[in-house]
Amino acid sequence: MVSKNQIKLITGLVQKKYRKQHQLFFAEGVKVIEELLQSNFELEQVFHTKPMFQNVAEFKKVLISDSELKKISALTTPNDCLAVFRIPQEKSIQNKGLILALDDIRDPGNLGTIIRLCDWFGINQIICSEQTVDIYNPKVVQATMGSIARVNISYLNLESYLSATKMPVFGTFMEGENIYKSQLSQDGIIVFGNEANGISKEIEDKVTQKITIPRFGNLQLTESLNVATATAVVLSEFRRNS
Repeated sequence: MVSKNQIKLITGLVQKKYRKQHQLFFAEGVKVIEELLQSNFELEQVFHTKPMFQNVAEFKKVLISDSELKKISALTTPNDCLAVFRIPQEKSIQNKGLILALDDIRDPGNLGTIIRLCDWFGINQIICSEQTVDIYNPKVVQATMGSIARVNISYLNLESYLSATKMPVFGTFMEGENIYKSQLSQDGIIVFGNEANGISKEIEDKVTQKITIPRFGNLQLTESLNVATATAVVLSEFRRNS
């Protein structure tokens, strides 16, 4: 059974200020939870509607009804389990290899998909501007499908970070150099901008090489690519000769 205090706590974790206050977040669905259980994330409690997670200590598990799960779930159609984890301390940034930098990404689904893409392409570090959506937003966690456990994500003043780096900084722009004809390094920072406005002027000034995914359509009326789609194309090109 889930108590009223537990319901209040978990539903509050949908908001960033309560996640920060309690240093907790939650994940839903067997796959995502199992990925997090196999990582360094510390489990607080798992709520489930049927027997599962045999390797989890019994005192950490709470068997609940479908109606109780619906009260604490952030999903329109809840899965059969929800787990609360502690937010870990940010790890130090590893300034080597390829690093992704996100300038004010606001859509949780986009960020979650980008994290999953980084996991797929072996990008271990993402640097986020302080305005970028929180990685522990339930929609972000859900979209990562567990990849949040394998990618180091840091939030900082992106302009200051790029000003101090000695690594090449690649930026994605409509008017950049054709990515398919560019010399792409295996060490560098790749910047992606806000869904509506792209890379901000302050960050653009820190870019050392502008790149673009060319349009091949005859009419060329498509305004832009979704940022997560663009990330997939760009990372694939960077990894082509690695």
